[in-house]
Amino acid sequence: KSTVVLAYSGGLDTSCILVWLKEQGYDVVTYLANIGQKEDFEAARKKALALGAKKVYIEDISKEFVEEFIWPAVQANALYEDRYLLGTALARPCIARKLVEIARRESAQYVAHGATGKGNDQVRFELTCYALCPKIKVIAPWRLPEFYQRFPGRRELMDYAKKHGIPVPVTPQTPWSMDENLMHISYEAGILENPKNQAPPGLYTKTRDPATSPDTPDVLEIEFERGVPVKVTNAGDGATRCSALELFVYLNDIAGKHGVGRIDIVENRFVGMKSRGIYETPAGTILYHAHLDIEAFTMDREVRKIKQGLALKFSELVYNGFWHSPECEFLRQCIGRSQEAVVGTVRLSVFKGQVYILGRESPRSLYNEELVSMNVQGDYEPADATGFININSLRLKEYHRLQSKVTVKQ
Repeated sequence: KSTVVLAYSGGLDTSCILVWLKEQGYDVVTYLANIGQKEDFEAARKKALALGAKKVYIEDISKEFVEEFIWPAVQANALYEDRYLLGTALARPCIARKLVEIARRESAQYVAHGATGKGNDQVRFELTCYALCPKIKVIAPWRLPEFYQRFPGRRELMDYAKKHGIPVPVTPQTPWSMDENLMHISYEAGILENPKNQAPPGLYTKTRDPATSPDTPDVLEIEFERGVPVKVTNAGDGATRCSALELFVYLNDIAGKHGVGRIDIVENRFVGMKSRGIYETPAGTILYHAHLDIEAFTMDREVRKIKQGLALKFSELVYNGFWHSPECEFLRQCIGRSQEAVVGTVRLSVFKGQVYILGRESPRSLYNEELVSMNVQGDYEPADATGFININSLRLKEYHRLQSKVTVKQ
């Protein structure tokens, strides 16, 4: 028998896929990534073994997810299509990297996943697998006619589960699908597929409704080194967090309490269709605003313009699944180099769904208070501005002079 390593979630789909792969004659090793989601991992292990898994790996990859994937995105100010902080897109290459590692450990020729044939995740998983292990073979059941024709809907999956003794969820399924990790949770499909439908009040799980959130803000000081947060201090109770994972979890708690990080968008999937997604990214939203501020304070104007262009391309590559491509590696190196002087502390307030910047300081600041002051001349000659304006107006004068001639002729 050939061995296949299945990216397993413990849910109905991947449980059915596990049994189906065994029906096809494979030995199945399951791998469940602990990437910060709320999950009963021990129950999932027992379930996989009961369904015939040869072995079960449960790997805690939360720390590497923060340090190796989230931090580069923070340094980049990564946003896809101006709004999406890439929570799922960043998690997939982290999960798939460990999937390949386990396949090598088990001498498995195959890996399998439960991503649908219409979404981005199939691309993200498989591009990572092929980049890190070019000879690996991927089984994607939801793209195989013999699988998706047999299971055109959830009813057929439920019937299959009952027939093969696969535990079926007792609680009613939410009328949408969810995907959670340490950075965010996404909601899509079901009743959300109609973009006109407002998200039901009970949908959000990581953040409180801003309307019912506390009436007193939390004031935080976030310290950065090389564009990466290294310490957070709560000005109210003096609580501090320094390790990457603890810091991120703490910011999730604070932001969630105040309803920060909710977005409802229509985005362009890599495969060519538009989709509606609702996301909660609590800590990521705080860090986006804080990093943007300290970067503007410490980075040269022209370097920052170039870096913004790199960040745009980086976000697109991450969204489309090209984390392990040579061009994405190159961009991470360039963006990392741009962050050498991004050092300092940002003070901010988290309140009623918003992040408000209150102040900042840095030993590498390019801000010169005397130079910019309206009360002190400093090392600046106001008369020089006349020549500056004259030179810059030359192009405008010439353009409009020509336009006037054209208008007269017409």
